[in-house]
Formats: sequence, C-alpha cells, structure tokens
Amino acid sequence: MDLVCWLTISGSHPVLHVSGEVDLGTAPLLRDQLARAVSLHPSATLTVDLDGVTALDDTGLGVLLGAAGRAREHGGDLELMCTNERLRSRLAVTRLDQAITVRSAAPG
Repeated sequence: MDLVCWLTISGSHPVLHVSGEVDLGTAPLLRDQLARAVSLHPSATLTVDLDGVTALDDTGLGVLLGAAGRAREHGGDLELMCTNERLRSRLAVTRLDQAITVRSAAPG
C-alpha cells in the first residue's frame, strides 16, 4: 500500500495527515513531508495525524522521533494524534509515547 501525506491547518495548528503503510520503502516520503512541514511552520507544534496509518514499522518510529527533534531545534514541537488502539499500544510498547505526546483528538 502507498503512503499519502497532506498538510492542513486546523485553527492555527499545522496538521500533517498520514495515510497508508509507514515502512522502509515509504519512510523517505514521510521524512521529507515532516521536514517540509517543520520548515514551513517553525516555532509551531506540528500534529501528525496517524489515524489513516495501517502499519508502522521501526523505521517509521525513527522518522517520527527524528522529526520531533528537528521541530524542537526550530523552537516548536511535534505531537501525534492517534485513536487506533493497536497503534497506540505499539507507541506505548516502544515507549515512543514517552518522547512524543500522543493525543486522541486534534488540538484546538
């Protein structure tokens, strides 16, 4: 399955919507889209909406962690929005939720 990413603004918050499988093959696309969103919105908290993600491997987790670091270097932050219990469990088991805030609803 392909990966699709698109950026929207919710109120004053940038939201990167992600849909599809995040794996070794699609991670570069996600990395590029996250870097673009961070550069377009420095000093902002970027929300990454993972509700359309069907699979997230370790490479994808690393991409998200790296993007959070870049956002913080630019004076902003990154948070994840995820209502899928299976994916939320993966974020908890890998302890990514200790490094990046995980919300069940969009900011605003």
